[in-house]
Amino acid sequence: MSILSVKNLNLGFNTEEGFKQALFDVTFDLEAGKTLALVGESGCGKTMSAMSILNLLPKTAKITSGQIIYNNENLLDKTQQEMQNIRGGKIALIPQDPMTSLNPLYTLGDQLLEVIKIHQNLHGKEALKKAEEAFDAVQIPSAKDRLKNYPHEFSGGMKQRAIIAMALACNAEIIIADEPTTALDVTIQAQIMNLLNQIKKDNNAAILLITHDLALVNENSDKIAVMYAGRIIEQTDSAEFFANPNHPYSKALLKSVPSDKISRLATIKGQPPTLMQNISGCKFNPRCDFCTERCTQKVPPLLEISENHYSACFLNTI
Repeated sequence: MSILSVKNLNLGFNTEEGFKQALFDVTFDLEAGKTLALVGESGCGKTMSAMSILNLLPKTAKITSGQIIYNNENLLDKTQQEMQNIRGGKIALIPQDPMTSLNPLYTLGDQLLEVIKIHQNLHGKEALKKAEEAFDAVQIPSAKDRLKNYPHEFSGGMKQRAIIAMALACNAEIIIADEPTTALDVTIQAQIMNLLNQIKKDNNAAILLITHDLALVNENSDKIAVMYAGRIIEQTDSAEFFANPNHPYSKALLKSVPSDKISRLATIKGQPPTLMQNISGCKFNPRCDFCTERCTQKVPPLLEISENHYSACFLNTI
């Protein structure tokens, strides 16, 4: 069951050279109890798509069309005040760098209690009990004492646990995890993902996992959407994607993942296009080994090539 739907989202930026479009008809659904992984190289539009849901965009950004439907309402029609009531409560964000969202001047307990008071309307001993339960749930030892600590007294992994505790304390229905394991060692990465998966199971929450780590995606997602230059170019169930990738870009990404079966990693030639580059047709065509003249003239539509498997490549229409 879809809990949130992003429909034909188009977004751009006002620059010195004029308006430059960054997202093109981005469409995906988040389902209760499921994880959708949004993957692709840096700058492809993953984070902008997620920040559009939260209405946390830079001042130069502008959504030109599309809908983001949550509880039968378009979030793009909400005021900032209305979005503040939704952010953190119903839709929680786990940022790439927790230090950007934790205030170094306040204890972690103060920050967690503020979230609980605003979104759960609990105060005093009730709020403190909720905060302790949230720290316990994310396996922060000596929860009552650790609530008195400041962010600098926590390690990177523990800071992420504190952020997850905020989402847990508010019973968030949707969790947006933006590169949640970046800069963490492998053991801590596994612990953080296990926590998120447990929350998904216990609360029937929907998770939008933003990452470029395909190994992480393989182990922790139900569905996958691959982005390139502001477009979703392939979307399907994760098991189907890793068994039968269709788009040349998807295949190239998978070949670049380290494996015991290969001694030399494959690379994708060239670089992803910048916002200022004007590439006609399929934006992957300068880097694609299967590029034809049609690829340089028209943008391939996202078509269903098999049940619930969508891909945007002219090779599927030959």
